[in-house]
Amino acid sequence: MELGLSLASASPPAGGLAPPPPLAPPGKEQQVAGVGILLQISMLVLSFVLGHVLRRHRFYYLPEASASLLIGLVVGGLANISNTETNTRTWFNFHEEFFFLFLLPPIIFQSGFSLSPKPFFANFGAIVTFAILGTLIASVVTGVLVYLGGLTFLMYKLPLVECLMFGALISATDPVTVLSIFQELGSDVNLYALVFGESVLNDAMAISLYRTMSSVRSHAAVGENFFMMILQFLETFVGSMSSGVGVGFISALLFKYAGLDVDNLQNLECCLFVLFPYFSYMLAEGLGLSGIVSILFTGMVMKHYTYSNLSDNSQRFVSAFFHLLSSLAETFVFIYMGFDIAMEEHSWSHVGFIFFSIIFIVVARAVNVFSCAYLVNMSRPEHRRIPLKHQKALWFSGLRGAMAFALALQSVHELPEGHGKTIFTTTTAIVVLTVLLIGGSTGTMLEALDVVGDENPSIETYEDNNGFMPPTYEEGTSSGGGLRMKLKQFHKSTTSFTALDKNYLTPFFTSQTDDDDDDDFS
Repeated sequence: MELGLSLASASPPAGGLAPPPPLAPPGKEQQVAGVGILLQISMLVLSFVLGHVLRRHRFYYLPEASASLLIGLVVGGLANISNTETNTRTWFNFHEEFFFLFLLPPIIFQSGFSLSPKPFFANFGAIVTFAILGTLIASVVTGVLVYLGGLTFLMYKLPLVECLMFGALISATDPVTVLSIFQELGSDVNLYALVFGESVLNDAMAISLYRTMSSVRSHAAVGENFFMMILQFLETFVGSMSSGVGVGFISALLFKYAGLDVDNLQNLECCLFVLFPYFSYMLAEGLGLSGIVSILFTGMVMKHYTYSNLSDNSQRFVSAFFHLLSSLAETFVFIYMGFDIAMEEHSWSHVGFIFFSIIFIVVARAVNVFSCAYLVNMSRPEHRRIPLKHQKALWFSGLRGAMAFALALQSVHELPEGHGKTIFTTTTAIVVLTVLLIGGSTGTMLEALDVVGDENPSIETYEDNNGFMPPTYEEGTSSGGGLRMKLKQFHKSTTSFTALDKNYLTPFFTSQTDDDDDDDFS
């Protein structure tokens, strides 16, 4: 009887799943954990050192993000073919909960916290257009093309809702490589603001779209719930944004009136400042909203209002702390992702799905960028329009990264086995292709387009107008009709908001003087 039980436990259960690994003795388990953590730290050290060497020698064919992913892929591949213990390997499984709760929040908060106000608000209308309307266009175009590809037997056929889920997750861009090269080579400040601003808001938009489509799939057909889908998306996005802005304003008032900016309370001041972003994130998640959207806007509000209420020493500390935390998390994400890609089981039976999906996302990205740029240019005067070479750089900078990978891994649990595995494998191939190949050719592309080393004279006009650039439209140019006038009115509303912020919000939420306010925008 004992033999029968042992044989039953040794054989894999129905469905081909391997049995759970036997529990190790307490001492052995601690040793395995130590080995796993040591390996992770070693890869982090190697990645930072290699990144520094590559930057020092201006070797742009292997950017830091690509090097980190490559290190994870190599170590994961070696661990996969070796006799590495199962318990050690479980320390490197990519858990989307760990990614979304611990690694992503500091990266997103730092993105909002480090936004330069002047170029960001000068291009706010364009950034919102690319990030929200553009991501929606890219998601729908990708999803519809993949669905049509399935109907015409070009590729593996998926239901329409699942195609739209794939379109949403694969539209999340991660231009870490492009931005790092922008910083190294120097670039037009408006182009940098567009790429950076779009990527920050794009992640939040992609998550909201993915969750909305996932919710629609789990309830009923798309046609019956189209308006409910739009309503749910708006509820999630606007609710999350309101939650994040609200937490940011509360933190600003607390630090303004609590009197914490004295020497013996700096510890308390820094601790409270560090806790507020996570409070914002968890509040939104607890309310069923998007923590990513919430913490992004919390970062923007806290930098603009709360930060100026801190003492000088605390300002230096929190800036360095969040930059450090974000750098560690970002590098670890690429290592973590590379290791898991090498360790996961993939479904390579639908190569056509991968090939045509790559073509479709390139087409969708082009439709996104060039159509949104056309709308933005309709509302801008001649000297402020986005030139064609910047549009091409925006199109090229749409790399796919950790966000798309995490959502694809999540889809494995939400979709039928064959569908989820196909989407995950396709996303993995796209991430590796874009990060390694496109990321490595970014420097050459930027130099070929002649968008590095630029200085934009329009930013000077922006600086001379107290933090915002009023539109300078000529009367009598009526081409474009009503749409053009509406776009102009939207551009003017951005200017009105900046004036409202300068005259009312900043004095109410901060204790800084007018001189400090001007310095803060510089």
